[in-house]
Amino acid sequence: MTILVTGATGMVGRRIVAQLVERGVPVRALTRNPAAARLPAAVEVACGDLTVPQSLAPALEGVTALHLITVTGSGYSDSAPLETGFEIAELAAMAGVRRVSVLSSWDECSVEEALRAGDLDWTRLLCVEFMANALDWAPSIRDEGVVRVFGDHPGAVVHEDDIAAVAVAALAEDGHAGESYMLTGPEALTPAERVRMIGEAVEREIRFEELSEEQYRASLRVAGESDDMIEFAAQLGANPPDAASAVLPTVEQVTGRPGRTFAQWAADHAAAFRP
Repeated sequence: MTILVTGATGMVGRRIVAQLVERGVPVRALTRNPAAARLPAAVEVACGDLTVPQSLAPALEGVTALHLITVTGSGYSDSAPLETGFEIAELAAMAGVRRVSVLSSWDECSVEEALRAGDLDWTRLLCVEFMANALDWAPSIRDEGVVRVFGDHPGAVVHEDDIAAVAVAALAEDGHAGESYMLTGPEALTPAERVRMIGEAVEREIRFEELSEEQYRASLRVAGESDDMIEFAAQLGANPPDAASAVLPTVEQVTGRPGRTFAQWAADHAAAFRP
């Protein structure tokens, strides 16, 4: 059984690859730049681009399970939903793929539409927010010892290793086809609480400053974000959905162990926040 992981050099994809290697499962990792992949030696690295479906054909040979992402780009400002889902699903079915896991965004795109219309067994993974988003605070923590945030609302942020563990279960085990898993951490924490935990991990006091909406909008304009993105971010910061703070037992139900805490995440990533 060979499993193809797309987005293999991303925050979650790397962890899916690593956990499959730990299980002894043959892994093929898809990336647009194999030379820069820096993946374990046991991993077969394949070149391909989800926006160019035919480039996936060689990588799909002999593959029985497939992990898919649904957006292109590397960040909020340059990300876009994939429009090639139907071509990818057709290629996967022709190659003999039997299981698919999908790390989805909130809005469905062509990937989910194609899988819902087809015959492949697939599992959808949804997350409110990655714990790793706190890495965006690293520069101001290192340089100034402060974090500035708009909206100090609680969020049930989830560890990337737990997202990966659920994806691995869906790819390597029976019983997950047709499921849509909302994944959360084991507690809902405000940004101020997360900042305090990072401070404890680095043994340094870090100030938390809550921005006004206008200050936040101005910071996004300085960062070069589009008007649409600024409006979306401001509305989300002011009025997050109820689901953002709902703690769910999904990770433990699927993997058999509790989700990792933010304190664990902060300890593991402490070096990123030290001057």
